[in-house]
Amino acid sequence: MNTSLAIAFLSVAIAALLSACSPPPPAEALRTVRTAEIRYDKAQETNRYTGTVQARHEVDQAFRVGGKILARKVDVGQTVREGDVLAMLDETDYRLAEEAARQQHLAAETQARQAQSDRRRNQELIGDGAVSSSEDEHTQSGAIRAQAAAEAAARQLELARNRLKYTVLRASRSGVVTAVRAESGQVVAEGQPVVAIANPGEPEVIVDVPEDQLAAFKTARYSASLTSAPDATFDVALRELAPQAAAQTRTYRARLKPVTPRHLPLGATATLVAQRAGAEQAVAAIPAAAITQANGKPALWVLRRDGSEPVATVHLTGVEMHGYRNDEVLVSGLPAGALVVTAGVQKMAPGLRVALPGAAGGAAAKQAAR
Repeated sequence: MNTSLAIAFLSVAIAALLSACSPPPPAEALRTVRTAEIRYDKAQETNRYTGTVQARHEVDQAFRVGGKILARKVDVGQTVREGDVLAMLDETDYRLAEEAARQQHLAAETQARQAQSDRRRNQELIGDGAVSSSEDEHTQSGAIRAQAAAEAAARQLELARNRLKYTVLRASRSGVVTAVRAESGQVVAEGQPVVAIANPGEPEVIVDVPEDQLAAFKTARYSASLTSAPDATFDVALRELAPQAAAQTRTYRARLKPVTPRHLPLGATATLVAQRAGAEQAVAAIPAAAITQANGKPALWVLRRDGSEPVATVHLTGVEMHGYRNDEVLVSGLPAGALVVTAGVQKMAPGLRVALPGAAGGAAAKQAAR
């Protein structure tokens, strides 16, 4: 029994001695955060729109008569001049109609000449009493009717000739062919578009503006660039803004022309930048990822330094939002020069100590030395 007690006391003494000699556990390293400094400047409201380059004037060319297309003379991308032949219809039926109208006109003119001859003979005989007055009036009215019929036949012949001429579709203006909507052998109706011709000398940038941005868009300053050349920015001016929103998209179509005339490839994708001076109140632009909420209102995690050490404590502070700019948000309500957390805001907690960028190792070493 005495031996067991002695062994127990010896074990306790050895454990106490070992615990006194072991070093303290290392301190947990502080989490490094990404920060941004609050810098106030005059607000610039910037919106970007994706649009296309289109010609200001683009006209659909169509036959003025219907029929079967016999030949198409142009392709997409081809340059044409005013009066060039674009397509032709089968003119067989129209040529027959023109010949029939010519024969009817010839018959009407013959009848008109015969009626005039009868009228002149009756006028010579009426003085001798050989022709009554009623018969003379009858011949006069017959001559008038025959002359009117001859004139109507002449108009019908002219119409038939015009319809025969309309079987050849000619360009109404010079430009480039942007679309072909019919092929040889196809039967088209009167007025059905066959070829579209655009004037490449007056290109425009076409964009659709949402309803909530319409007021700011009207007073903005515009610049544009092409997707094929994003660094070549050029100024554009608003030429036309639709007074009514589109029924399906509820957007307003805007047409903008280059301030300085320049060549733009039709159909190219363009990016329009609309900048408008904001309110007189100064705002700061910070990454949108820094925004969080406090009681349903926008807030930021603000860093408060602990003296001169590269360690800070985070505190949730409410701010006022003034708008968005691409991947940034415009805020106010914090003093200039304040540091805010811009990444990992969902892992922050009030009073949490964090290390400033590039100082996590030194802060951890100092805390471990304590």
